Amino acid sequence: MALARTHAVALDGVRGHVVEVEADISAGLPAFVLIGLPDAALGESRKRVGSAAVNAGCPLTQRKLTVNLSPAALPKQGSAFDLAIAVAALAAAGELPPEAAAGVVHLGELGLDGRLRPVPGILPSVVAARDAGFARVVVPHANAPEARLVDGIEVVGVVGLRETAILHGARLEPVDLEPVPLPAVDSTDEPEPDIADVAGNEEAIEALVTAAAGGHHLAMVGPPGAGKTMLARRLPSLLPDLTPREALEATSIRSLAGLGVGGSLITRPPYEAPHHTASAVSLVGGGSGRITPGAIVRATGGVLFLDEASIA
Repeated sequence: MALARTHAVALDGVRGHVVEVEADISAGLPAFVLIGLPDAALGESRKRVGSAAVNAGCPLTQRKLTVNLSPAALPKQGSAFDLAIAVAALAAAGELPPEAAAGVVHLGELGLDGRLRPVPGILPSVVAARDAGFARVVVPHANAPEARLVDGIEVVGVVGLRETAILHGARLEPVDLEPVPLPAVDSTDEPEPDIADVAGNEEAIEALVTAAAGGHHLAMVGPPGAGKTMLARRLPSLLPDLTPREALEATSIRSLAGLGVGGSLITRPPYEAPHHTASAVSLVGGGSGRITPGAIVRATGGVLFLDEASIA
């Protein structure tokens, strides 16, 4: 019997839980069994990992392979377990030194060509790995700048499974691959609107200052065109920069939402103005698999403006 293990992270909202990924090779007909409460996307990793390993030049064993995700009672969602599953399987087969992968957290989705695809939620995952005492995490190349926002842990960005195997001591020749980029995200770099741009409206500005200073809610009542949206959009300019803890939380939420993070933390209070026809799910968040933050969650530490809201 050959047994090896490595680690990944299961996300539960903005919190991450380190998961031990165990791979066991035993006698029997060729099979790839994945256990430990995987969801549908994670269950399909058997096909992704198998094809990726072949195309990366390090095929999996042809014996019975059992992969366990522990703790078994914790639900696991998404494709970010692919790399950890592949590394554990290769280590169990003797292709990698088992001790090299045991103390490392691996995150990333594998493509059929063996390249690593970026995944959402890297920032909270790396925070969870660091808080659990791990000193090293391996992530997709495109997610590396985001992962390096977390202090106190070594981040290694890799292009694919072959590079990861070489990193852990596999005797393979390096192959140049084009890294998979981050998906395009609609974003604007417009400067934050400033309350100083507002002429007149002294009473409204005084109300905004009072709300910002005391952390109060604010109801704005007036006919269309009175400037309610214009004033609300400038309310964040009255708020101080986020504290380091708040900045990490706000950036983690943005990472979970798949909105792109880049190489710096969000330091200014966020602003969210959902449409008045937005559904309850889009406001609060949720989802049948991976939880997606809604507008209320994305506004954490900042301003949530509900236009056309009933106050009756």
